[in-house]
Amino acid sequence: MISDVTNSIIYVGANDHDLDLFEGQYIVPNGMAYNSYVIKDEKSIVIDTIDQSKTEEWLANLEEALEGSVPDYLLVQHMEPDHSASIEAFLGKYPETTVIGNAKTFKMIGLYFPELTIKNTLEVNEGDTLTLGSHTLTFIMAPMVHWPEVMMTYESSEKILFSADGFGKFGALDVDEDWACEARRYYIGIVGRFGAQVQAVLKKAAALDIQIICPLHGPVLTENLGYYIDLYDTWSSYRPEDKGVCICYTSVYGHTKAAALALHDRLVELGVEIVEISDLARCDMAEAVEDAFRYDTLVLATTTYNGDIFPFMNQFIDHLVERFYQNRNVALIENGSWGPTAKRVMTKKLENCKNLNMLENSVTIKAALNDDSRAQIESLAQEIAALYA
Repeated sequence: MISDVTNSIIYVGANDHDLDLFEGQYIVPNGMAYNSYVIKDEKSIVIDTIDQSKTEEWLANLEEALEGSVPDYLLVQHMEPDHSASIEAFLGKYPETTVIGNAKTFKMIGLYFPELTIKNTLEVNEGDTLTLGSHTLTFIMAPMVHWPEVMMTYESSEKILFSADGFGKFGALDVDEDWACEARRYYIGIVGRFGAQVQAVLKKAAALDIQIICPLHGPVLTENLGYYIDLYDTWSSYRPEDKGVCICYTSVYGHTKAAALALHDRLVELGVEIVEISDLARCDMAEAVEDAFRYDTLVLATTTYNGDIFPFMNQFIDHLVERFYQNRNVALIENGSWGPTAKRVMTKKLENCKNLNMLENSVTIKAALNDDSRAQIESLAQEIAALYA
């Protein structure tokens, strides 16, 4: 598909509804968009290629947008294959085009395309500019957002930031859905570990007059940009986005689930407005990770299992720790018929997370709920509710 971003900038990307798992792990029920752009001026430039599954469609879009002309430049902002896999096909069609990248870009091109010879290259660094005519590009290095070679590009005449994977989201462009939900899941899952690097790029962006953001996934952003930038600032600062409770549990025979549901229901009765609950064995775990980062309180409920914790909870906590989970309230519920150790194991796994407020009350179940463990749930519910009073 092609569409006008402005009078001189054209979207030439493609929607992919055949994809079931993005990066082999993230469920994408509404598909994925691979974005690419063309700036037409005295000299023309193509900004990024797309995934190999849509190469032919993309090349046809390019030909239509360029109206038969040969592009002067191909800018490679990010070498992840969903954006770079069509480089070789592009150069097969336009071999004289100059490829623009930074030093790390060209090293990665050599790794992905060992047989490819590029006739013309232009290596750029932080702050370098390129004038196309009335459009001037400034290159902004964004290492580890979320690969080491990533860069963004600012076009000053129309005040556009080409943001690479920044401000991207899951979902194809021909589907109407809330931006924040799928952008949050995308950010936390894929970029979330690199908050410090995102903060560094946001500081660079703050010095620019940005009117349009063109990401490599998701829609072009043209209105209320402060909303999107503020969310990125919140996410990359590891601050809770909303006040609320996220309860994540695993359960073998239903007793730990019963405890999680009892806590959920009691918190609702006590007036806690947002209480989300996820069965980690059955939910989309990326959604549960998203909720854990979105809200300011997390409850983990699991069984003791082989002297450790149930595998799905182990995996879930690993996701949190890997993404530098911090600045939240955390409560623990454990179950162990004869030797409960889950609370100790979970505490150990979380010990390197910064600024976690481990709540005073916890719950220990020995097999099924009884009067004692129900009283512990009540005490925990009261402590959590007091956080929102």
